[in-house]
Amino acid sequence: MSPTRNVPQVLVQIDDCLARVAAERGGALWRLAEAGRQLDADVVRLAPGATVEEHVGPDLDVLLLVIEGTGWLGSGTSRRPMEARSVVWLPRVAPRALVAGPDGLVYLTVRQRRQALTAQGPPGVPVLLSAPAGVEGGEGPCLLDRVCPACDRVSVESSARYCSRCGEALPSRAS
Repeated sequence: MSPTRNVPQVLVQIDDCLARVAAERGGALWRLAEAGRQLDADVVRLAPGATVEEHVGPDLDVLLLVIEGTGWLGSGTSRRPMEARSVVWLPRVAPRALVAGPDGLVYLTVRQRRQALTAQGPPGVPVLLSAPAGVEGGEGPCLLDRVCPACDRVSVESSARYCSRCGEALPSRAS
């Protein structure tokens, strides 16, 4: 039976989600993809010691729930521990970094879905930039091609072909 819009649904069992992917693999394990949604959500795994380098968050608040493992939340010069069942608020445009502990870190993020982009047409008339028919917009850019398959570091350089930490070829950048 296929999911139906406007009907409550169980989307994923976290244990099943984790079991489908090798424990040493990091990156997005699940992503909310239902049509017509107002939220974006992901289940992400960071391998032991892996980091999400400090960056300024998008213009939306993010709620993060630690599912398993431990790690550190960094913001500027402060560093706070996270453990399973910790709920973390990442305020919009706040600098943040994540570091997985010795057993790795698995977390769920939830945020409001981004609105479609607008541009200016004739003076005072907004123009909606639309996606092709049947394609929904609103998600931020996918950075999975910047996640190192060996150490889970996210490259900050969009043109990087190799991980600056361990030298491994990045997924879609390898020749």
